Amino acid sequence: MENKEPKLSFESALTKLEAIVESMESGDVPLADLLAKFEEGNKLLKHCETRLKDAELKIEQLKKERDAVVFTKFETEREG
Repeated sequence: MENKEPKLSFESALTKLEAIVESMESGDVPLADLLAKFEEGNKLLKHCETRLKDAELKIEQLKKERDAVVFTKFETEREG
């Protein structure tokens, strides 16, 4: 499963994580399965956090690029 997770979209990972939490909260999961679900959920949580951090860094980079744009005065020759 570890190889597939980097390819997961944030939304897919979050949906899977929510499903795991719901099944864990139901109380119908045996202890061995509960531990496996917890481990899988932890991986999905880290994946989501990484995707959010990457998005945040990209937004900050775009803001810096926008703020760094230098506008120069456009001069035209006037007749007359």
